[in-house]
Amino acid sequence: MPTARDIMTADVTCVREQDDLRAAARRMAELGVGALPICGDDNRLKGMLTDRDIVVKVLAQGKDPANVTAGELAQGEAVTIGADDDAAEILRTMGQHQVRRLPVIDGHELVGIVAVADVARSLPERPVGDLIEAISERS
Repeated sequence: MPTARDIMTADVTCVREQDDLRAAARRMAELGVGALPICGDDNRLKGMLTDRDIVVKVLAQGKDPANVTAGELAQGEAVTIGADDDAAEILRTMGQHQVRRLPVIDGHELVGIVAVADVARSLPERPVGDLIEAISERS
């Protein structure tokens, strides 16, 4: 069974805690991604920032994205997966936490991101269908 390291996207760009959300949104657009890891000055993962976070927690609340930092949206410890964890563990973690993207950690270093699409490309159809169903069961 493949590991997170086998199926992850290794080229990861972080948004810094102190970066404003307008800059973060521009970076997402440039990279064509819907989420970026939030990294501190110590290069440790502080959370994940999604395009949905920007829309729901900032724009919809009437806040100016130029005056809100990525760090303000980092909520507690990010859900992660170890680089050597297998695909079954990736599926379990995504389903349990209802997330579509998992930062991949090797020790304390961020080494990649595993998205549902990465899992879908590397596993048989049924486990991926079960994962999509589990993630979609939000109340």
